[in-house]
Amino acid sequence: MSEIQSTAIEPDFPQQSQLEEMVHDVIAQAQKLGADGVEAGVSIDAGLSVTVRLGETETLEYNRDRGLGLTVYFDHRKGSASTADFEPAGISATVQAACDIARYTNADPCAGLADAEHMARVIPDLDLYHPWQLDVDQAIELARDCEDAARTVDERIVNSEGGTLSSYTGMRVSANSHGFLGGYRTSRHSLSCSVVGRQGEEMQRDHWYVGTRDYRDLATPEEVGRMAGDRTVRRLGTRRLSTRQVPVIFAADVARGLFGNFISAIKGSSLYRRSSFLVDHLGKQVFPEYLHIHEQPLLKKALGSAPYDSEGVATRARDLVLDGVLQGYVLDSYSARRLGMQTTANAGGVRNLTIDPGEKDLPGLLQAMGSGLLVTELIGFGVNILTGDYSRGAAGFWVENGEIQYPVDEITVAGNLRDMFMGIVEVGNDVDLRGNVRCGSVLIEQMTVAGA
Repeated sequence: MSEIQSTAIEPDFPQQSQLEEMVHDVIAQAQKLGADGVEAGVSIDAGLSVTVRLGETETLEYNRDRGLGLTVYFDHRKGSASTADFEPAGISATVQAACDIARYTNADPCAGLADAEHMARVIPDLDLYHPWQLDVDQAIELARDCEDAARTVDERIVNSEGGTLSSYTGMRVSANSHGFLGGYRTSRHSLSCSVVGRQGEEMQRDHWYVGTRDYRDLATPEEVGRMAGDRTVRRLGTRRLSTRQVPVIFAADVARGLFGNFISAIKGSSLYRRSSFLVDHLGKQVFPEYLHIHEQPLLKKALGSAPYDSEGVATRARDLVLDGVLQGYVLDSYSARRLGMQTTANAGGVRNLTIDPGEKDLPGLLQAMGSGLLVTELIGFGVNILTGDYSRGAAGFWVENGEIQYPVDEITVAGNLRDMFMGIVEVGNDVDLRGNVRCGSVLIEQMTVAGA
């Protein structure tokens, strides 16, 4: 079995104090040119990605990126500019460009920095930085081991799209003219594999991946590969379904999208434009009474964690849905002003959106469903946030008597998000932690499944 190990040498990044000095200088230059509000940020990222296909190294990429961006305000007139040139002349030209842009834009009374009283003053250590100094040969070996494990699962696996190992680290420093200054380092490591199976004339593809802040928390390459191979093989032998109305389970890794649709419906830009089916629903029931949805931005080592949002506002844990009732929206400072409310520290999105699980695992949910559809893949973007209408291509498995019977594809699952949310029977405890939405599989009471 491959061992995931490293000497964990520190990447060659500049000192954080150097970047802090840079953003302070940018703010001072913009203020000298007449800006009454300035925010600036600088980032440096480095990474390695290796893909092995059919045992041979297919791609080997190393990247090192950097960028500086700023936004200035002249009496509610906004201008933004960015550069990768860190030389003094390049920075000065970028500051001048942002100020010039602002002078030619129309004033918007809602535009401006987030209010000073909401700025993060203490930056907690969220344990987000675990560098992995990989030797290229070691990276190739791990990716190859992952693919080999997938290809040997079953003789019906006949091709591969490759095993990929990626490792990235980054550092970001942000500041604004309210006196906010924050910076921290992050890392993200992932291992993935995708293979192709054949049975007769039928061919199917599936994949698996893992992603963590700390490389020591990754599953082994063999585990990832075997999962990719197993998922591919179980899709062979697909059948068609006739159109019907049945209970539907969204597997944990696709159920995240349902709650992503919910966030789209309660974010500020959708609300002040009145382009959401959840306009004016604050304090109203939108999910069953047992459902609790909350944001946990300060979880240590979590992939969605951040001590402040992209405007420098301190993040905090908060409820979005409690007892099925909508408790709050998802707002940055601009949308909050448009709505006559206060920012919820969501500039840049939600962080570690968490849907509290029930007591059943996926097999338990299948038993509770009895007969219906288990969705393991969604295709297309047929979601209308204005009306809540939902229609997406899907693949998965037909279930009878709580047991998977056979795989199905070329189907469509359809409904309305309002009914789907209220029709959630239970959320499984098979919580998927690989992204910014942390939830288990979701059993929905009834949806329309359109087939052949």
